[in-house]
Order: sequence, then C-alpha cells, then structure tokens
Amino acid sequence: MKIFNYYLITINICQFLIMGLDKLLAIKKKNRISEKTLLINAFLGGSIGALLGMYTFRHKTKKLKFQLLYPLFLIIHIFLYLYIKKALI
Repeated sequence: MKIFNYYLITINICQFLIMGLDKLLAIKKKNRISEKTLLINAFLGGSIGALLGMYTFRHKTKKLKFQLLYPLFLIIHIFLYLYIKKALI
C-alpha cells in the first residue's frame, strides 16, 4: 500500500505541474501538451492534481470534457483506493 500511496502522490504532483506547464505554453503560444495526455494522466491516478491545476492555473475550466471527466476520475479513484485499502487489510 505504501508504494501505491507514493505512486498517487507522484502522479498528482506531476499532473499539477503538467497543467501549469500547459497553461504557460498556451500563454506563450508554444506547442502544447495534448488534451489526450492530460486526460490519460488524470485517468491513471492524477485526478486530484488535475483538478487542483485546473482551478489554480484557470486552465481548461471552460471545456465541458474536463469539467466532467476530472471529477468523475476522482470519484472512481476514491472508490478504487478504498477498495484496495480494504482488500489489503
């Protein structure tokens, strides 16, 4: 469980930083990080970092896809985390 916790912390920090980087690239009109990459990282466990990055950097807040999927991923992750935690006890 310890390794899983470290994984979640790491992916959420990375996702938060990726959201910030993509916002900076958007401001500077440079090549962006794809929406697919942002969504995959959030799906793989970075939903908290994605939501925090979305509202901290005001990035992707108007896109319905992100407004719906990031919270959905978070709900799924909470249930999975609780299930795994219960299964390991």
